[in-house]
Amino acid sequence: MSRVLCKSLIPSLLSSSSISAQFRFTYFPTSSSSSSPRVSRMATEASSSSSSSSSSASASSSASPSPSSAIDFLTLCHRLKTTKREGWVHRGVNNPESIADHMYRMGVMALIAADLPGVDRDKCVKMAIVHDIAEAIVGDITPADGVPKDEKSRRERAALEDMCKLLGGGSRAKEISDLWMEYEENSSLEAKVVKDFDKVEMILQALEYENEQGKDLEEFFQSTAGKFQTEVGKAWASEVASRRKKSN
Repeated sequence: MSRVLCKSLIPSLLSSSSISAQFRFTYFPTSSSSSSPRVSRMATEASSSSSSSSSSASASSSASPSPSSAIDFLTLCHRLKTTKREGWVHRGVNNPESIADHMYRMGVMALIAADLPGVDRDKCVKMAIVHDIAEAIVGDITPADGVPKDEKSRRERAALEDMCKLLGGGSRAKEISDLWMEYEENSSLEAKVVKDFDKVEMILQALEYENEQGKDLEEFFQSTAGKFQTEVGKAWASEVASRRKKSN
């Protein structure tokens, strides 16, 4: 994430008194082509106000976030709508999709997919719309950034933890955290399905950019070849590949 983007993020977040009282920003440099630092996480600080502490405790114990916590959380999620997917940026795609664009179509994929034995479709929809949520803080870290996989995971886990605290804890925050961890660890049938949708959405988007902008995005197809875990993922990927072959 560029310093310009960081500067644009911080004032909007600080417009909320609750956020400004509870959070500060820490920068982590990457070895990407840009020398600008990337925001990797917000570190939680204890509030000195007893009223804030009691308000936070009340929010944590409730099933749903308070209106203030909800709007703070949604304001941070706005970054998902404005942050472009870095893989397309690196390949010079004009007006590339945002992180939220990607997650939205994955959610639609989960919604329209045929029922699968042992798979909770509703859970897949939820998982699809939270699987990249930590990127609201860390940005879209790609292999081109030179960040080791373990370090990327550490940054994203820390960001997720901070976002759940911002939401006020409680059952909603726990649900988001549990869904994200399940996806990250590929530990359920739903996670495997959604991981396949992640790849299918990417290659479908690659095909669309090839057709619209005359790009050669073969590397994205190669990076997913042989990596689909489910029958629905394999079938949809095969359909995308078939359409790509016809369009060439």
